[in-house]
Amino acid sequence: MQKSFYEQGGGTYTQVGDYLLPDLVIEESEQQSIGKYGRMRKQYLKEHRPVLYSNLLTAGKLYRHLAEIDEACEKRMDLLIRRMAKQEGVTEALKAADQMEWVRRMSAT
Repeated sequence: MQKSFYEQGGGTYTQVGDYLLPDLVIEESEQQSIGKYGRMRKQYLKEHRPVLYSNLLTAGKLYRHLAEIDEACEKRMDLLIRRMAKQEGVTEALKAADQMEWVRRMSAT
């Protein structure tokens, strides 16, 4: 019997009932912690783009993708918060002079 492409690449199967299921394992290096925006992206992919989610997962690219999305969103949020703080007149001088006012204004942005 000829080996499948998956077996030629070192893949193995586990028999479950009458079916042979491939033993798919995500590499440890691929499992990295993701933040709020990465988790939101994962949920979106699961609900609205299940084929893309499955493709990224089986290709071992899902967590890298989620980490990239999370990092990009964090950078964008930092930029937006800095711009809004500048627009509202929230400065380090205000923080030194009146910490409660600084906290109030930062909470409003």
